[in-house]
Amino acid sequence: MRKPKDYLIKPDPLDPRLTERVTGIDQTGAKVETSVTVERALTIFLNSQEIVTAMTIGDYPEYLAIGYLLNQNMLKQTDTITSVDYDEDLAVVVVRTKRRTNYEKKLKKKVQTSGCAQGTVFGDLMEALEDVKLPEAELRTSWLYSLTNKINTTPSLYLEAGAIHGCVLAVEDRPLVYMEDVGRHNAVDKIAGWMFKHRVRPEDKIFYTTGRLTSEMVIKTVRMGIPILISRSGFTAWGVELARKANLTLIGRARGKRFTALAGEDRIVFDQDLRYVVEESSKHRRKAAVHD
Repeated sequence: MRKPKDYLIKPDPLDPRLTERVTGIDQTGAKVETSVTVERALTIFLNSQEIVTAMTIGDYPEYLAIGYLLNQNMLKQTDTITSVDYDEDLAVVVVRTKRRTNYEKKLKKKVQTSGCAQGTVFGDLMEALEDVKLPEAELRTSWLYSLTNKINTTPSLYLEAGAIHGCVLAVEDRPLVYMEDVGRHNAVDKIAGWMFKHRVRPEDKIFYTTGRLTSEMVIKTVRMGIPILISRSGFTAWGVELARKANLTLIGRARGKRFTALAGEDRIVFDQDLRYVVEESSKHRRKAAVHD
């Protein structure tokens, strides 16, 4: 892949479809006006079968549908998608494949996770992890600090209105695709769908999320074949355990000069002099405190 100077996809906090202005009062009783994130229902079909209705901000529905089906192990990387049809009025997206599919039994057997909104992981995804071998890679701390600073200073719904999660696909210190949604699993799925549609290889990629490093986040990152996962938030015990089993480099609490690595530490190259690392802005720290 070529190395772009700017994002291939990035948030558009000025998109009028994604936020609404509402009025209320603050802690002193004074009238205030603020932006709130809009969420909409989107129903995903695989061929003729209804799979799920998810709450989403509504951008990139085709990528969301493809990524969701991939991360639920309903689509295979070898599948041929013949069409993806989105009806905005009906709020329905239909993914059609050359392979015949029937997941009626699988839809009855699923494990509810701690993901926001409709996040689910099917039980047999755990078995699928055993066949995944993550590639050798490295993460230079100079890339990590540069990358997180670029992401933190990118205009986004996260900074504009909150109540949203962001995920970023990057290579070295360059963010490529920045997706946001009301559920972190949706943001992950959009990136997975984009990678599948454009046949983007995962071996040299880094995945960044604003959300917690849960088992669901680890499983989806591993299934995408990405060897490094970074978050500004914390960990769950099962997320750490799964990352260690899969040899995924797992870095959390990445804010300013600080970070904590709890898995895959051997990929990290400490090449950054911390005296030259820029701390987070006060605006981002305030927003992060509310978000977490």
